[in-house]
Formats: sequence, C-alpha cells, structure tokens
Amino acid sequence: MSALVPRTGRRDAERQPATAPFGAAVAAAAAAGRLVVQPRMGMPTVAEMQRGLHAVRAADATAVGTITLDSYTRVGDHDSARKALRDGSDLNGFPIVAHGAGVTRAMLAGVADGDFAVQVRHGSPLPLGIVQALLDAGLDATEGGPVSYCLPYSRTPLAEAVDAWARSCELLAERVDGAHLESFGGCMLGQLCPPSLLVAISLLEGIFFRQHGLRSISLSYAQQTSFAQDVDAIAALRHLAGEHLGDTQWHVVLYTYMGVFPRTEPGALALLRTSAVLAASTGVERMIVKTAAEAHRIPTVADNIQALEVAARASENLTVFGDRPLLSSGGAGASIAENPVYAEARTLVEAVLELDADVGRALLKAFAKGYLDVPYCLHADNAQRTRAFIDERGALRWLTAGSMPVTAAPAAGPRRLRADDFLGMLGHVQRHFDQTALEPSAAPAPSPVPDPSPALASAPALAKD
Repeated sequence: MSALVPRTGRRDAERQPATAPFGAAVAAAAAAGRLVVQPRMGMPTVAEMQRGLHAVRAADATAVGTITLDSYTRVGDHDSARKALRDGSDLNGFPIVAHGAGVTRAMLAGVADGDFAVQVRHGSPLPLGIVQALLDAGLDATEGGPVSYCLPYSRTPLAEAVDAWARSCELLAERVDGAHLESFGGCMLGQLCPPSLLVAISLLEGIFFRQHGLRSISLSYAQQTSFAQDVDAIAALRHLAGEHLGDTQWHVVLYTYMGVFPRTEPGALALLRTSAVLAASTGVERMIVKTAAEAHRIPTVADNIQALEVAARASENLTVFGDRPLLSSGGAGASIAENPVYAEARTLVEAVLELDADVGRALLKAFAKGYLDVPYCLHADNAQRTRAFIDERGALRWLTAGSMPVTAAPAAGPRRLRADDFLGMLGHVQRHFDQTALEPSAAPAPSPVPDPSPALASAPALAKD
C-alpha cells in the first residue's frame, strides 16, 4: 500500500505533478503513526521500472517509490546512456535524461496516478541536469547534497559541487511548491564515521537547502555499530533540526546499515529488523531498507518487497517491548543535555556556521580549515587527519580528531590502526549478526543495548495500546 497522501487542489494541466507530493505523503503517514519504508531500486527500461514501482505500491507496507539512476546519468554522460538503451546493453539504473521527460511521465502515469510518492536517487555531485529532467517529468523529490554527493563519490572540487547544488535547490524551489530534498549527509562513506559528524553534515546540508529556497527537507542518518549510540544520534539530529529548521516541513530518514552486510539470510533479516525497531522507537518517519541478498548480488524486486514488508512488521511489533523506556548511552531518561552525540554535533555545527553567513561558503571554509574532516575519505578537499575506531561497547569514537573541535579518545583505542584492525572494524556488524544467527549464544552483543531482533523474528503482531 502506498503512503497516505492528502488531496491537493487542481493545478494547471501542463504543470500537473505525476506523483504525490513526497514531503506531504511522509508527513501524512507519520501523523497516522506509520513508518514509511522505501527501497533502493532502479532498472533501465520503462517496463522494468514500471513493474518495480507497481510492486512497491502493492506491498503490504506504507511505502514510497524509488527511481535510482544509472552511472552514466550520474556523471552526465547521456550519450552513452542513450547508446546503451539503443543497443539493449545493461544499465545499473534508470537513465531519466536519456529517456526524456515524456517517456518518464508516461511511465509514472501507469503507476502513480498522482497519489503515490516517488523519489529520484542519483549520486551526482553536479545534479542540475538531473533535477531539470525529474521536474520536467512531473517528479518533486530527490536527494544528495553539496558535501554528501561530492566527497564520497567523486573527484569534483567541493566548490563546484556547492555551486551546482545551490542552483539545483533554487530550481527545485522555483518550479515546485513543496519540492522535497533529502540530505545524504548522515551516510558519509556508509560506515566508520562517528555519529556526531554524520548528524552535523546532515543538518548543515539541510540548512543549506533552506537557505536556497526549499521548505520540505529530510535529514538522513545511517545505522552504525551501536544501538544505544544510534538512539543518541537520532535524538541529537531531531533536536538540532528543531532548533535550525523550525519553519520548514522536515523529517528524519534512517538507512539500514550500509556497511558490510551479513551473509546469512537470518543474520541479514535480523539486522533489517533491528534498524526498523530503531526507526520506530526514535520517531523516525522514513526508512531506507536493505535486503537479505545484499552480500551476494543485486537485489531483485522480490527481494526488495520482502525487505519492505519485514521492516514494516518489525516496526509495528515494537510493542513486544511494552513500555520499556528507550535506552541510550546515558541510560533511561537521559536528557538532551546529557547526550554526547548532541553536544559534539552542536559544537561542529556552530563552528561551521560561525565561519560565514552563507552556508555554502561556510562549508568550504570548514573543510579547508579541517573543522569538518571525514575519516577514511580520500577526496582532495578533505583534510584526511581524522580516524575512528569501535570501542569495547561497540560504539564509534574518534581516535584522532585533526583540527575538528571535538575530543579524541586515543587512550581507549589502539595506538595506531593496522590494516587488519581496519578490516576487522569493517566486518564488525556482519560478524555479530551472522554468528548470532548461526549460534545465538556464541556472539557478544555489539552494543550495551539488547538486540531486539530475535524477539521480533518470532513475536506475533500485538495490538497497540
């Protein structure tokens, strides 16, 4: 079932949207107490993409659709994308520019009929052409950001990305009232980045979007290595968003763990359920799922539908925990003032915003000074002086902080990271969930918070109070 959508007034026919307003659809679902779940999905042909969207809409979950674009389109090589379509060559996503606005709009007409929300996902540091294409096709939502779609994915100078994203935000705001943009800032490199920096970058990109005219925004956070620390991070993100984005329509989107995924199906599904519990218990409005096939192959449509429905059931079954207070690293009842992720993220945000009234220029200055420095990121505009480690409680901490205004904890971590230490951290979550699936008594918990997934795996749906 699709996300709930409030009806809107009539619009001029030639500007009629092909899909439901994305931000409003998520807000309506949240008001009804439903977690919106969303797949990663992109197929090259109209028929395949349409079948995928039909399946998502028909899933037994409150879902929104995804059109993920291909690599040629992401880098602006539309001639190669057109050639691949002509030759019948495989593409790893939907080439929205090569297909053209008319074809894409017709494809959506067979699925959305104006009451199913769809987001375009692309990975481009220079997205203006993509934004133009999606708007021409009647779509109103996409994602990325000047930092989050530049540093991890490209060699594009950060200054060029900031300029391109400023123009793209302004085009979205000009063309569509309520156009929605999601920051990918909470997902930098997918793993091994302490949550305070993820929260800070996601919020700063949201402020950047607002400064360039957008009023419907979502802020991302990717599940990391510790349930308790993730609870703190999401609370910090929500509080900071309330402080800085109070005059906008905003929500938080959680990504199921983006690092090395469990190889066993029970382990993979347990991790998915844990992320759904995290989302539902922290007030997250939307969640991007991963499938049980992630470690082995490109997921099928059926894999994605299974993931959507598993996540939906897990979020609905949260009442198996009764009225247990939400656990964070500060313990039950900890206030935002006691939240270490909030304190660190707020310090980072304030340090950046003090550099310049223009958020784009402030971001450039922050990276130049090393006030923002993503660990293990090799982009030329990243200072590369920070490192992170996983502590004995399963939480991510700073081993070295470079010039960032945060405190490192070298005494608690290894004196230096060796290659095998790094590889061990990459596989930390995968090992825990696979070992627990194969031999539940064999694996230590990766977090001081009990893993809820075994209970959810077998618990029946319970009526909510």
